[in-house]
Amino acid sequence: MQESLRNYLVVTGGYWAFTVTDGAIRMLVVLYFHMLGYSPLEVAMLFLLYELCGVITNAVGGWLGARIGLNRTMHIGMGLQVLALTMLAVPDAWLSVVYVMIAQAVSGIAKDLNKMSAKASVKSFSGDGGESKLFKWVALLTGSKNALKGVGFFVGALLLELAGFRGALAILAGALLIVLFTTMAMLPSAVGRMKSKAKFSQVFSNIAAINWLSAARFFLFAARDIWFVVALPVFLYEVLEWSFSEIGAFMALWVIGYGIVQASAPKLIRNHTPGGGTAMIWAGVLALFPAGIAITMQQGWPAGEVIVVGLILFGGAFAINSALHSYLILAYSDHDKVAMNVGFYYMANAGGRLTGTILSGGLYQLYGLEGCLWASSLFVLAAALLSIKLPRTASP
Repeated sequence: MQESLRNYLVVTGGYWAFTVTDGAIRMLVVLYFHMLGYSPLEVAMLFLLYELCGVITNAVGGWLGARIGLNRTMHIGMGLQVLALTMLAVPDAWLSVVYVMIAQAVSGIAKDLNKMSAKASVKSFSGDGGESKLFKWVALLTGSKNALKGVGFFVGALLLELAGFRGALAILAGALLIVLFTTMAMLPSAVGRMKSKAKFSQVFSNIAAINWLSAARFFLFAARDIWFVVALPVFLYEVLEWSFSEIGAFMALWVIGYGIVQASAPKLIRNHTPGGGTAMIWAGVLALFPAGIAITMQQGWPAGEVIVVGLILFGGAFAINSALHSYLILAYSDHDKVAMNVGFYYMANAGGRLTGTILSGGLYQLYGLEGCLWASSLFVLAAALLSIKLPRTASP
């Protein structure tokens, strides 16, 4: 028990450090390249390979983690993130669209290797502590990670003002390298490795519950990123005329609050073994918020106040939805195949982020923030409808 808890804490600490760099690099790229004159759609396209590689990485990453161990895939992810940060810290003349897309692709591979490894490891560390323990551990890992991503947003915006684009990247790369060496020395080598050699054909799940949950996850995360990734920070900068640090602080506080709610989901739901019905209900609740924000903006309410209040409400409901999904994918998975199932599930998650990112830039350019919000509401409704097919208990 003590060893499992120690390993869980080491993995969580490494995941936290990585997440700060991931949030920071996202904010740095959005703000810096918009400042250089890139349109919202062009900024969104910088993340195209980032999200596309996430889809591929989760397919391959689950299989790779099952063969070589989840701690090794986590460390490969950290090393690739250091490389991505270094690649971007070059003179502006080198920062063509293609070059930045390639650097972002490396970061996308790194992020999804790290996330898949950390979350799948929780199943191994939780042992036979029951579904309640699993729900609490995965909610704490996921919620704390999202809170730290919010810190990363603020750190990225602050470092951009204090140290410049390249200085910020150098600081982040150096800090993550230290964490990489520390976790390599502290973790065992065989976490998450299957007893038999995993076949690549096993990447695609034959469990109906996992397939339905993965489809719902696709639409859930597309719904978030449709308005959050590009449209929101550009709207705050262009329309509301917020400064970089104000944008970074606001989005950081939102993601931190979102993470706190996510970590508290087991207490908020008051159901130690939630199932598909719980996921369906909460997705239906979530769909109301982006539609409500769009309606109030169209009625001429003050945009700043509507965005702040609406985003807080959306974040709370989204956090509970995400925590439920993160628990259910582990509950539906066998210990021996957890890396493969989590990889498949996060492949769908990455596909949703890819779709949402592209639509965020394109819809904002064509229809503004309100168009992005209506699309978000429709995507959440799709997630709710797909959740009808999920088992009502934690077992598939």
